[in-house]
Formats: sequence, structure tokens, C-alpha cells
Amino acid sequence: MTTTTTKAPRHLTSTTRAWWETVEATYVLTEHHKMLLTLAAEAWDRSVQARQQLKIDGIVYTDRFGAPRKHPAISIEEQARSGFARLMRELDLDGAPTPDIRPRRARGVR
Repeated sequence: MTTTTTKAPRHLTSTTRAWWETVEATYVLTEHHKMLLTLAAEAWDRSVQARQQLKIDGIVYTDRFGAPRKHPAISIEEQARSGFARLMRELDLDGAPTPDIRPRRARGVR
């Protein structure tokens, strides 16, 4: 277990880097937790990028046949937010045990 403070990855936005460093300084994180934290930060940045693109382009575009279509950034934002939420749940920074509500697998099923 490492207790030294490290810098956030440089590819993150400045706001997300500051958040990453605050979390890293507040909690005792092992290396695999830092990797999960980095993945969560990347997912957050990706969702913000998609949201910014949607502000520019709008949520609908017209395809070559003149039909309205959902902007691809909507799916990118949804997936990034969902990934962020899963990773934060996996990190469990609140420290309170949460019940696993997923159904159990049947024996012998892989």
C-alpha cells in the first residue's frame, strides 16, 4: 500500500486533475485503486467532451436522406457517465459496504 501523494495523469483536464489529486490525497489508495481512479477521471472527461460537442452541434442531425438522427455524442456521453458511475462504485470511496444486488450465477455457468 502506497501512502505517498502522486500527481494526476497529464492527459486529464485541469479540473479533473485537481479532483484526482484531491481524491488521491484524501484516501489511502493502492496502485489498482489509482488505476480505477484514472479510468473514472478519463470517463468523466469523455462525458464532458461529448456534452460540449452536443452544445455545438445539437442533439439531432439530418442524415443524407433528410431524416433526423440522434447525434453520436449522445451515446458517447451516456456510456462515459455510466462507466464513471460503475468505476466510482467499484472504488467505494464512501467506505460503507453496499449490498451486491446482481443476481447470483447458477453453479457451473461461466
